[in-house]
Amino acid sequence: MEAILESTIKCPNCGHRKEEEMPTTACQFFYDCENCKEVLRPKEGDCCVFCSYGTVACPSVQESSLCCE
Repeated sequence: MEAILESTIKCPNCGHRKEEEMPTTACQFFYDCENCKEVLRPKEGDCCVFCSYGTVACPSVQESSLCCE
């Protein structure tokens, strides 16, 4: 199964949503909300902002169930 590379991030501060392409070679630890300028960081236990705030988990989790090896 091929990983889905598009995910919609929803800012927990203002609710703004934006579709983004996820990186395949590294985790994304920070994401700047373009609406409220909040800097999002992964929730405790998550490896990246897509796993915490996205509609789709990051490619590493999709492919191996392990966070960003």
